[in-house]
Amino acid sequence: MNEKKPTQLALAWLVPAVGAVFFVTIQCFSYLNAYVSSGGTMEAVTFGPVALWGVSLFYGAWVVPPLLALAARRATDWAMLVLGGLLFIMSTLAGVSDGLRDGSHLVGLELLAVTLPGAVALIMSWRHIRPK
Repeated sequence: MNEKKPTQLALAWLVPAVGAVFFVTIQCFSYLNAYVSSGGTMEAVTFGPVALWGVSLFYGAWVVPPLLALAARRATDWAMLVLGGLLFIMSTLAGVSDGLRDGSHLVGLELLAVTLPGAVALIMSWRHIRPK
């Protein structure tokens, strides 16, 4: 096996992970901007403990596919593909629905920061697994 391949796959999966962090940060600031510009008349979004844990686990799970890529075993390669694909699909659907609700600029950011690099990482992962 090529020694550069696991590193390249790990980097490919880190890009959509960082994009997801950027998306959530911009989304939070967009909401805060809308809340402040409305003079505080907008309904505040509150999260319970379960929701906060869920969001933390979801975005924290983005670290797992790059780690699985570095393991460079057949089983971990498949786990990387499946988990990364699920995160990619769920992030895209959630980001687009949030963007449609909160502003079209968020849809563009989601597609550019998470969906495009996630699709590249999925394709790279599939090409890495397929010849084995």
